[in-house]
Amino acid sequence: MAESARAQHEVDKANFAAVKAESKAKVEEAKAMSKPSVRKAAEQAKRQEQIDAANERIAEANERIDVAKHLGK
Repeated sequence: MAESARAQHEVDKANFAAVKAESKAKVEEAKAMSKPSVRKAAEQAKRQEQIDAANERIAEANERIDVAKHLGK
């Protein structure tokens, strides 16, 4: 029983440390995002990611169109 309790204690310590690190990361990210230049760059990166995803979907749809046209011939 004591071995199980020690093992659980190690798990709890690790989980606590992870939550603490994640909390600190969120605080640092919030601090960084309070700067307009950082926020603007992050927003631009997010928009570019969405544009890239949309372009990929367009390319996939065009491939499907080409396949469908060839099947119809």
